Amino acid sequence: MNRPTLLLTSFRPWLKHHRSNASDDLLEIIQGRDFIAGEVVFLRQLPVDIQAASGQVIKAIATHQPNFVVCCGMAESRDRLTIESQAFSQADHYETTVNLQMLSEKLNFTDISHDAGKFVCEGLYFQVLQYLHLQKLAVKTPAIFVHVPILTAKNTAPIVQDFIQILHTMSDN
Repeated sequence: MNRPTLLLTSFRPWLKHHRSNASDDLLEIIQGRDFIAGEVVFLRQLPVDIQAASGQVIKAIATHQPNFVVCCGMAESRDRLTIESQAFSQADHYETTVNLQMLSEKLNFTDISHDAGKFVCEGLYFQVLQYLHLQKLAVKTPAIFVHVPILTAKNTAPIVQDFIQILHTMSDN
C-alpha cells in the first residue's frame, strides 16, 4: 500500500443557521481534482467536539502516516483564508513547524493568524500538534490549520486557488 501524501480534514456545521461548513465546502470543491502528486485522504465532516474530532484525526494520522496534515475549519467572521501559526490549551501551546511566511508569500487571498479561535478548531489543532510533537513526527509530518471564510460567488475562486497553492507548496517541501 502506498503511503498517502496528504491528510485533509473539515468539520460539519455546528450552528442551526449554517446549511454547511465552509471548510467542508472547500474540500468538496477540490475532492476528485488532481491537485497534487500522491494520494489524498479526506476526513470530512468531523464532529464539532474537540475530543471526538481529535481522536478521529489522530487515528487517521497513525493509520495512514501522511507526509503532511492540513486541518480546516470555518471562520464565519473572516473574509480571507487564514493559516494558523499556533494553538493553545490553557498554559500550553504548540506552533506549527511549517514556515508560514514562505508558505504564504505567493498567496493573494491568505493571511497568517496567531489566534486559532479558542473553540473546537483550536482544540483540534492543539491536539494534532501535540500528538505529532510527542510522537517525534512534527518535522517529518508537518501540520497546519486553515480557517476558511464563508464561500461566496466573489471569494470562492481566489480561495480555491490559494488553497491548492498551499497544498502544492507543502507537498513540494
